[in-house]
Amino acid sequence: MQKYKNLTIGIILGITFLLIWNIAAFADGCESIRSEVLRLHILANSDSEEDQTLKLKIRDTLLAEGSAIFDGTVTAEDAVEKITPEIPYLQSIAESVVKENGFNYSVSITVCEEYFDTRIYNGEVILPAGKYMALKVIIGSGQGQNWWCVMFPSLCLPAAEATDKEALDSIFSEQEEDIILSTDKYTVKFKIVEWIEKCKNKIDNR
Repeated sequence: MQKYKNLTIGIILGITFLLIWNIAAFADGCESIRSEVLRLHILANSDSEEDQTLKLKIRDTLLAEGSAIFDGTVTAEDAVEKITPEIPYLQSIAESVVKENGFNYSVSITVCEEYFDTRIYNGEVILPAGKYMALKVIIGSGQGQNWWCVMFPSLCLPAAEATDKEALDSIFSEQEEDIILSTDKYTVKFKIVEWIEKCKNKIDNR
């Protein structure tokens, strides 16, 4: 009887170890993805129709006028170094849009590390929860619904959508692509990683 009991315990421990190892490997892949992605995050002043429309106008103008910055050459690794000198220019563009539309909101633009929940981009690219480098644009109080996209790899511009796969191939490993292009394949693992990252973010913000 004791032999069977020990065998059962051994099997349970073995399965538990394999599950932990599998999730740890998945989490490691998610961490690699986060370290290679640079996001653009724009927060509207409020959820009013006018403020949401203004947010989109600022988005479109920044993407058009700042095309040299949004061309996929600025990586997450060199974002602070390359974008920081351009912030006054980007801010002046955004402020001009604000004034042209009859508002007097302030605009704050920074390059920072920011927490994001798990999100699906363009209906097929899944970005795991966690902290990413981001160009963050806050309009006024920044209390409204946000808009975000991927600056690196370059997926922000409409023209880039047709070459999403090519852009991803040039940046991510086969394992990383398997994660970000999965649909329901890793649903449970994504939820576990999101829970872990939320806990880590809460601890960091204490």
